[in-house]
Amino acid sequence: MEIETLAWLRTTEGARLLVLAAEAWEEHAGDPVRVAAVVRRAEPDAERAAAATTQAQLRAKAVGKFGDSAHRMFFTPDALEQATRARVAEHRAARVAAAVPGGSVVDLGCGIGGDLLAFARAGLVAAGVDRDPVRAEMARANLEALGLAGAVHTGDATMVDVSGFDAAFADPARRGGRGRVFDVEGWTPPWPWVLDLLTRRALVKVAPGIGHDLVPAGAEAEWVSDRGEVKEAVLWSPRLATTDRRATVIGERGLATLTDEDAPPPGDPAAEVRPVGAFLYEPDGAVIRAGLVTAVAAGVGGGLVDEHIAYVTSDASFRTPFARGYRVVEHLPYREKQLRSALHERGIGRLTIKKRGVQVVPEELRKRLSLRGDNEATLVLTRAAGQGTALLVEPF
Repeated sequence: MEIETLAWLRTTEGARLLVLAAEAWEEHAGDPVRVAAVVRRAEPDAERAAAATTQAQLRAKAVGKFGDSAHRMFFTPDALEQATRARVAEHRAARVAAAVPGGSVVDLGCGIGGDLLAFARAGLVAAGVDRDPVRAEMARANLEALGLAGAVHTGDATMVDVSGFDAAFADPARRGGRGRVFDVEGWTPPWPWVLDLLTRRALVKVAPGIGHDLVPAGAEAEWVSDRGEVKEAVLWSPRLATTDRRATVIGERGLATLTDEDAPPPGDPAAEVRPVGAFLYEPDGAVIRAGLVTAVAAGVGGGLVDEHIAYVTSDASFRTPFARGYRVVEHLPYREKQLRSALHERGIGRLTIKKRGVQVVPEELRKRLSLRGDNEATLVLTRAAGQGTALLVEPF
């Protein structure tokens, strides 16, 4: 989209076309061809009509990230994909606001302004910088559309003097021409710039798979999941850090967090391998990434199934936001032939297969098991104390 087209969409006439496109999108169940036809009848300019149709499509898609606010925002396809979910951004902004109440924050590489909006809503004086003029203009438009204060500058984020701000935030690009870039040296801005930024009061969003060995001394690494899906890791500089490792879980009922201070010391029963008990717990991905599985074990009064496997077991039933719980119904044979016979005997025709630490492809195994029957079950294939184990379980 050209800046001139974006500017026109923000006029009264353009706003009416966006409303028409949104109504057509809903009426025609998201059929882009039919929506485009409706919009073109109302607006003969091909570029404006195409832009309105695209915005209707992107706004509908963005509801999952931004809620109802998405209907008033502007997006590009790539910027929407890269934008942080609102709930995750709001958590991060709340932490910054708690550290620098009423202070200022600069978003270095703000894109269409997803994080900028969260900072502004948290009561911070928010400023954004992006080298892409269209994205920078969209960030301005999104602040205005949602009635939020903030400033956006078009320029090179690496050249910004952040000393005048109370905090700085960056989200380096981790995509190249061939897709995701997993090597930190290939990020934009580059890793040395990130490390330099973290010597200040700053926080940097990084890939969830970042190695613990890359976290600078004194910094806090926080892994965040939303509705069970690990979304990001954030490095908090020593001047903002409150612990070494943190797992934050955002669910339907709110937010919960674990830190390395919750992990039991070596030798504690929760940090040791024990026999599978009456209940099995599957820690959230953020907990696993943060290396805090033993903290979950301590929380449920249990221990580890295997020293290398992220399953926890206990003889007690607990509700915890940090893991999904299962009641262990029975132990089944691990060998495939005997396992198939056991499942047939129990009349299991629909089977959810979960596996960790074993070389099994669930879809292929399910076909070989030739399941038949009216019953439904969940099977966990894993290692317990180094041995292959099959557990029939029930979620609770």
